[in-house]
Amino acid sequence: MSTRASISTATLDGRWLFLARTAWVAVAVTALAIIVFSVPSSFDYYRDVCAAASEVCSERAVHQATPEGVRALRDVGLSARSYALLNVVVDKVFQLTWFAVGALIFWRRSDDRMALLVSAFLVSSGPVTLDPTAANTLISSQPAWWLPVRSVDIVGEVCTVLFFLLFPSGRFAPRWTRWLAVVLIANDQDLDVLFPELYSRTPALETVSLLVFLGGVVSLVWSQVYRYRRFSSPAQRQQTKWVVFGTTLGVAGTFPFQLPVDLLLVGGDTPLTLLLLKTGFALSFLLVPLSISVAVLRSRLFDVDVLINRTLVYGSLTTVLVAFYFGGIVLSQRLFVAFTGQRSTLVVVASTLLIAALFNPLRRRLQSFIDRRFYRRKYDARKTLEAFSVKLRDETDLDGLREDLVVVVKETVQPAHVSVWLRSPDEIHRREESPG
Repeated sequence: MSTRASISTATLDGRWLFLARTAWVAVAVTALAIIVFSVPSSFDYYRDVCAAASEVCSERAVHQATPEGVRALRDVGLSARSYALLNVVVDKVFQLTWFAVGALIFWRRSDDRMALLVSAFLVSSGPVTLDPTAANTLISSQPAWWLPVRSVDIVGEVCTVLFFLLFPSGRFAPRWTRWLAVVLIANDQDLDVLFPELYSRTPALETVSLLVFLGGVVSLVWSQVYRYRRFSSPAQRQQTKWVVFGTTLGVAGTFPFQLPVDLLLVGGDTPLTLLLLKTGFALSFLLVPLSISVAVLRSRLFDVDVLINRTLVYGSLTTVLVAFYFGGIVLSQRLFVAFTGQRSTLVVVASTLLIAALFNPLRRRLQSFIDRRFYRRKYDARKTLEAFSVKLRDETDLDGLREDLVVVVKETVQPAHVSVWLRSPDEIHRREESPG
């Protein structure tokens, strides 16, 4: 099935196509202008030194170095300008990647309604909605940019909600989710800024907004599952798997990088650590647009189940081995100190050798467990084929073998109907004797 048919069944033409493309170009040009013109203000923001208390810098100016942080940079041969330049590079690579993927989808599929929505989501969300630092610094330095930035931000928020409710078919499923889209889009707007007096008189509104957001996330996940099981075609299911896989892996991968910042474990006094965490966060989150591009642009998607399977196996294997390694070192060192009174490098060597010896057995056990737990049908089919191949070497009864073959085909392929046609010995003999 082609991508054009598998993404959605609706295409635009005539006046509507012209209007949609014009609107997309307006949003894209504005977003690109924000990316470019925010470079000087972002550079000044990261170069400034936060002289307030450490807690204030961590909460208001997360990525600005403190005086202690500036000295730490000098100790490794970097200046505040170099630190600012590296931060700007990371920001712009992140923003431009989202923008480039969206522009590529627009270039290839601009007449497809769903692809156009996906493209608008990428070009607006990446540069502004998901990375507001550059836009905020631009507004702070040049207030005239407030309206363009806010316009692109609204487009990004609207397209984000619609993307997760419509992809990949381009239709609301079930139909009542269109009202859910209205609620979530309204909740995404800065109502506390538009109605500050109302929020100040009613503090419970913030709690209500948070509950609506959490309920919306659950509803978005449920709607994707519902669409996947009830309406999606095989090609659309592959597209959904790619988006869910990339989004889940990208969001989950950001937690180790964002959690230390949110818990104020790092701050402006350790700017290099902040920069490394920020780089890891950006690279991890880039899996989202890249997976979306694969789902939208490839007409014949390769099986993402294999990639998911390997990710589960080797991710779990890495976690277990690291836990064993460091846990074994800590426990062994404590025992060694208790008996000898000193540490030993032999413990590290022994732990390394033990981990090397455990790699293959543990990988096989994890592979078997994941196959049984998450890929039960494929696991049972493989086991059935292995058992049949063993029996095939020793079976001499043709009728029994035929019955076994039918059972194996039903259990593994699960067709609607199975028939086995065998030629008679006389027919085979006549064909061998025929001159043709």
